[in-house]
Amino acid sequence: MYDHHVYDLVEVGVENFKSLESFVYDKKIAPRAATKPFFAFIGEGFESVEELKHLKEVLLDLFRGEAVENINLSGIDRVFVCTAISSTTVFMTHCALRLKRSGTAVPRMELVEVGPSMDLVVRRHRLPNESLKKEAMKTASHQPKKKMKNVHRDVVQGKIGKVYMPDQQVGDMTLTSNIKGLKRERRESKTKNAPKDDQSKKRKTEDQ
Repeated sequence: MYDHHVYDLVEVGVENFKSLESFVYDKKIAPRAATKPFFAFIGEGFESVEELKHLKEVLLDLFRGEAVENINLSGIDRVFVCTAISSTTVFMTHCALRLKRSGTAVPRMELVEVGPSMDLVVRRHRLPNESLKKEAMKTASHQPKKKMKNVHRDVVQGKIGKVYMPDQQVGDMTLTSNIKGLKRERRESKTKNAPKDDQSKKRKTEDQ
């Protein structure tokens, strides 16, 4: 659903279903709850047949969960293997992923079928309307960007901007004449130098 409208629709029939209880395996390798699944789509039908392409998109959206940028390889412990048997039938099975040493940085992976498994037969499907699809897929990147003045990008330095400063009238600026601290210092220096001036005047008169 999108904006109270049916965005797209896929109806599948389930055949040859096998439950979890019908599989025998070491319970130590059972997938943990709330882990992200890995999907493997086998068959050219997922790229060429419209019904299977649509089913692939719906399955990925259904099991996607929270979007993350990075994931630890050791946190992937389950795989859904989807094999296109025909243009309308997909064999889907759930496997546990077991990591083993391979002598390299990439571990060797083994799949153990833990169930359930089933055949998904596509019955009805409806692709999204083009106008509705365009509206639903709209992101902020599609909106026109406001051009920034005096800003450009360089391959080496990256984003570069120019800043213009108005002319400063330095001649009209008042510097330190109105500072009270300097006035006080000047008065103190005058009082200290006053007696010395008087003595120097007396000495001059005596010499004459």
